[in-house]
Amino acid sequence: MQLKMNQNSIFAILLRSPWWLSAGIAAALFTGASIVLPAEYGLYAFFVSLPFIVIAAYTGWQQLRAPSDAGIAKAMEQLQAMAWSDFSAALEQAFGREGYAVMRSGRNGADFQLDKAGRTTLAAGKRWKVARTGIEPLRELDAARQAAEAHECIYIATGDFTDTARAFATEKNIRLVAGAELAKLLRL
Repeated sequence: MQLKMNQNSIFAILLRSPWWLSAGIAAALFTGASIVLPAEYGLYAFFVSLPFIVIAAYTGWQQLRAPSDAGIAKAMEQLQAMAWSDFSAALEQAFGREGYAVMRSGRNGADFQLDKAGRTTLAAGKRWKVARTGIEPLRELDAARQAAEAHECIYIATGDFTDTARAFATEKNIRLVAGAELAKLLRL
């Protein structure tokens, strides 16, 4: 059984927030606990703030390693200049580094079949140059998933997604990979 954190918990929210927010909460808790607790229990103030210190350190490290907006824009321009053969080869290598066995898919709506730990994932990215992806390619990918009885779907794009496409992806549990996540996947 895999444990999953509630996306609305304070820790999940802080993991998505800037590092300094967690550091500020840790400082406030430490200060408040130091004032309230007697002097002989001063060490407990540190332990009260420790979870937030750990979150601040982790998110700070993640944000330090994240590509800049200018770097992401440059990477997206490079990807849009690629031919499909080059882009698909880069995706194959990237998924291979992630531990997937990668095969080209002959299914309509899916470009790759990714197998890892007995789970099948379909990935689509042939329309990666589109500025705004709508719902139709996601419907095709979902239909391919149902036909192949795959566990997951990934849709890859260098542009943005319409609100209806994002809602459909959330409803059908399709992972959208674009921007910083795509740059990180391809190591650009």
